[in-house]
Amino acid sequence: MRFALCNEVLRDLPFADQARLAARLGYAALEVAPFTLDAEAPHLLPAARRAELRRIAEGEGVPVSGLHWLLVAPAGLSITSADAATRARTLDVMERLIALAADLGAGYLVHGSPAQRRVLAEGDAARAEDAMARAAGWAAQHGVTYILEPLDPGQTNWAASLAEAMAIARRIGHPALRTMLDVSAAGNGEAEPAQDLLERALPTGLIAHVHLNDRNRRAPGQGEDRFAPILRALRAHGHAGLCGVEPFDYQPDGPGCAAFAIGYLRGILETLA
Repeated sequence: MRFALCNEVLRDLPFADQARLAARLGYAALEVAPFTLDAEAPHLLPAARRAELRRIAEGEGVPVSGLHWLLVAPAGLSITSADAATRARTLDVMERLIALAADLGAGYLVHGSPAQRRVLAEGDAARAEDAMARAAGWAAQHGVTYILEPLDPGQTNWAASLAEAMAIARRIGHPALRTMLDVSAAGNGEAEPAQDLLERALPTGLIAHVHLNDRNRRAPGQGEDRFAPILRALRAHGHAGLCGVEPFDYQPDGPGCAAFAIGYLRGILETLA
């Protein structure tokens, strides 16, 4: 089992230093938040910069595995808005980010972005689902997977559970659209433990990814959630993908948090061997 570090944990470092440190800590890849590459318009990164970023990551031994936090920049995006201009702009950014992922060598994109998917009026949910269907088609054209991330009701009111996200993926029925489990979101919103959700969902083939983080939003092992049962369930069902390490509260700091997480998770794997 291999782990990708979500790069915003090291966002204060230049990208080359992020990759170098992640590799030295033992991560197998970087999962990149586009806003860390360009705070204004990451979807418009020039081709030369895309090639440079890919070369840096692969050269350090931590290729870019995927993208996440997709709609933070540029500002003002929404997959639920009824405003035609906002919707057109959002869909354009999504399509361009899918191309960015492919250019960086990534295999997936995680659609979380809770603030940009809030359902406020009739028709909002239908527009969100249509955006996922469109994204699946674009993802297929680029040979990547688009992943709808369930987030807890404290963050969003659309796809706010694993069951809801799976139902959306089933209705759309496109092989390039799948879902995932975020341990923090599950701990803060689901009635069942994360490992039980995985035991039931992994056999469906709809789970494409996992984010490892505690419900207190810190790194694995820095809170009350137990990760051995989660890794055991993933191993038992032959989960072959990378697991993303995605804390939000960096204790004692970004590098220290990243180091603690990989040490804790590798220690668990040793006990499961």
